[in-house]
Amino acid sequence: MEKLTVRDFDPKGKRVLLRVDFNVPIEDGQVKDASRIRASLPTIRYLLDHGASVVVISHLGRPKGKVVESLRLRPVAQWLGALLRMNVPITGDPLGVGTRDAVLRLKPGQVMMLENLRFHAEEEANGDEYAKTLASYGDVYVDDAFGAAHRAHASTVGITKYLPAYAGLLMESEINALSSLLENVVHPFAAVIGGAKVSGKMAVLNHLLDKVDTFVIGGGMANTFLVARGYTVGKSLLERDLVEEARDILARGERKGVQFILPTDVVVAKEVTRGAEHKIVPVTKIPNSWSAVDIGPASIDAFQAALEPARTIFWNGPLGVFEVPTFGDGTRAIARTLASKAEAGATVVVGGGDSVAALDEIGLTRAMTHISTGGGASLEFMEGRELPGISVLLDKPGQPIHELTHVVAAKPAPAKAQPTMKPTPTNRPTPAKKPTHANKPVPAKKPAPAKKPTPAKKPVAAKKAVATKKPVAKTKPIAKKPAPIKKSAPVKKVVAKKPVAAKKSVVKAKSVPARKPVAKKSVPAKKSVAAKKSPAKKAAPVNKSASAKKSSPAKPAPKKARRR
Repeated sequence: MEKLTVRDFDPKGKRVLLRVDFNVPIEDGQVKDASRIRASLPTIRYLLDHGASVVVISHLGRPKGKVVESLRLRPVAQWLGALLRMNVPITGDPLGVGTRDAVLRLKPGQVMMLENLRFHAEEEANGDEYAKTLASYGDVYVDDAFGAAHRAHASTVGITKYLPAYAGLLMESEINALSSLLENVVHPFAAVIGGAKVSGKMAVLNHLLDKVDTFVIGGGMANTFLVARGYTVGKSLLERDLVEEARDILARGERKGVQFILPTDVVVAKEVTRGAEHKIVPVTKIPNSWSAVDIGPASIDAFQAALEPARTIFWNGPLGVFEVPTFGDGTRAIARTLASKAEAGATVVVGGGDSVAALDEIGLTRAMTHISTGGGASLEFMEGRELPGISVLLDKPGQPIHELTHVVAAKPAPAKAQPTMKPTPTNRPTPAKKPTHANKPVPAKKPAPAKKPTPAKKPVAAKKAVATKKPVAKTKPIAKKPAPIKKSAPVKKVVAKKPVAAKKSVVKAKSVPARKPVAKKSVPAKKSVAAKKSPAKKAAPVNKSASAKKSSPAKPAPKKARRR
């Protein structure tokens, strides 16, 4: 899976609409975990260093289409500004006249942020008008929000109908890292799967069953597999309706030679709270009134031994209730094991918010090969599903660029603002193609007779005609053009635009804005030719004549001197 990235277009002078996943935990108006903000810094800095202005868009929480004060992105904008060491203003609403004015005032090298996209219900509903309005704020769309790539929302899917869509550097690294686990993986391959429920992980287990050599199962989801093997788990979390499916997976794994390592001892507690009474028991003796809250020391040893030969490891989900420090020993022990494996050269990819939080807690985040910022997105990717936010991005071959360029040229045109028209990254390839279909049919007849008299000289003349002077000579027979102007009147929107851009290709600033003002500029276009010939050439003689007249009175002065 190869997608075009920010490296595949020139950001200079362009206004980039950057979708990020800044859905971070906020308490009392303060960001508690800024890892997702830091993860997008490489993309933002790349765009700024290459002369772009950046409009950052993101969601936060689930306001369900209403304004929720506690879910405003201002604390996130302050964090981003502190990391970038610049002011990052934020709008009061994702839409509105004030938002558009603020966007149009943005200059290259500057960053601003729009308010929570989900304050409008059209975001999650993938509303077309909402997506179109968002698209009018930028010239290029870059998606760096892998954590939201599994959602078909207006800011992840709908907007790509109006802007060329590229992957950010974080999105690129996520795709490459997770794809490596599904394609050309280095064996032995082990998957450590934890978390509270097995229901969200069953599809991953099924999809990886043909790829993984060893499954290490922990956390609350291990209880379902323990029951499938005939054990009782007391008051522990259990999804009884999935016991039969867990039993089926265990059986298929045994037939395929895939090892399933389950806990052999667990930490049980009377209450799943801090300070609750707890003890370590074998899985065969879990009390009926107690709950399993962590794996025991024997299980930790067994898990570490199973992971020792692995060259590739995928970890998703904690192995206990690690939020309670007493019940997080197993998660922390396996995290240290994976860090040492990564340092020894193994590929270790970690996904899921709780797993990443556990690594942050003990300072081992940077020790891993890759940390995925997408919880549900990384799981769905590992299930082998196509994520809508990724599928709409431009593919490496490049042909979809020209198709979307056509759309981009048409849609942002109403904005008519100077940054919106100029920065379009693919405006140049589009006129390059259409002149070939529109302009060359006419000269195609002339080079044919040119080849008959002399195949050597007249091709040269044909090249010079394209160069500069002879196209001007061809434009002089304007008397013939009024007739086609009437016929091409309905075609002015498509055909007449490109020839004008072709003649004025020297003036790059006017080539792009000549789309909708073509009707107005088509008339002055004739005058511009005359203007270049008459004022330009006459301006020089006028100066000379003026100097000649002024020089004439200078001569009688010396004559008088002679008389004296």
